[in-house]
Amino acid sequence: MRRYGKNPDEDDIRVRPNRKGNRPRTHIRPKHEDAEDGMVLTVDRGRLTCLVDGRTVVAMKARELGRKAAVVGDTVSIVGDLSGEKDTLARIVRIAPRRTVLRRTADDDDPYERVVVANADQLAIVTALADPEPRPRMIDRCLVAAYDGGLTPLLVLTKSDLASPDKLLEAYTPLGVPYIVTSREELENGDAAERVRELLEGKVTAFVGHSGVGKTTLVNALVPEDRRRTTGNVNAVTGRGRHTTTSALALPLPGDRGWVVDTPGVRSFGLHHVDPSRVIHAFPDLEPGTEECPRGCIHDGNQPECALDAWVAEGHADPARLDSLRRLLATRERREGD
Repeated sequence: MRRYGKNPDEDDIRVRPNRKGNRPRTHIRPKHEDAEDGMVLTVDRGRLTCLVDGRTVVAMKARELGRKAAVVGDTVSIVGDLSGEKDTLARIVRIAPRRTVLRRTADDDDPYERVVVANADQLAIVTALADPEPRPRMIDRCLVAAYDGGLTPLLVLTKSDLASPDKLLEAYTPLGVPYIVTSREELENGDAAERVRELLEGKVTAFVGHSGVGKTTLVNALVPEDRRRTTGNVNAVTGRGRHTTTSALALPLPGDRGWVVDTPGVRSFGLHHVDPSRVIHAFPDLEPGTEECPRGCIHDGNQPECALDAWVAEGHADPARLDSLRRLLATRERREGD
């Protein structure tokens, strides 16, 4: 039996044809040195709309990226037709490392992590003062996600014409979280939109909030050139709103003053991806009281040596904040143990 090396030069060697007619597979991947950088503006059924050198380009993810997905806010490298003309399609070949990541899970017992926005500087937590009623635990969860992902939180209170913000601000003002209070009338006819824009100057800001709080109305006031549908109403029985935004979308503020990322309304904000020991970072008013806690204490009230009880009893922090922290930790522990 004749054997041949890798490079036989005999003329009688038979080369097996490639029945599929395509090129042989290779582990060598192209470097795409001519790729241009862009920012993902929105994602819709596998098609990503990106901003490339001032042009809007529709692209799809290249096969070599595998399961790695790009989300709104990602900086990506794109090749192909970058003209932005109708019916053209480019390819995303690289996704740059993310500076910050806003993540959530559907519930605390859901292990599937969803990246909502990448590279945002700020998280605007939009909460109505009435219709629907404020949900402080939702606010706390968003604060946890913001601190965990490297974003600076901003509290935006809407519908101040229906209720006073004083009670809610009593709980959050000591945290040092920036806030702004608005009403629908001020957004439509006053200077509220400009006051909010000043807090977004030069930043990429993701807006989150449960349905019905007026988030999309606020975004429309901030970016009047790109109005989104706001026909969702609050259910009179459940007190919950209907989703009007179905996909995240990045919109530039007038005058290139920054970016607003409008996200779909959420009814829950799961924190399965967050280590319980890091939840305390969302409560900076309580964090100094943990210096005397034993190693491994997660401050959920089940460790008798936890120093937070004495810290709060001495008047260093509001007892309601400690209760909120422990209710949040108890919710995660209960669902994870089910």
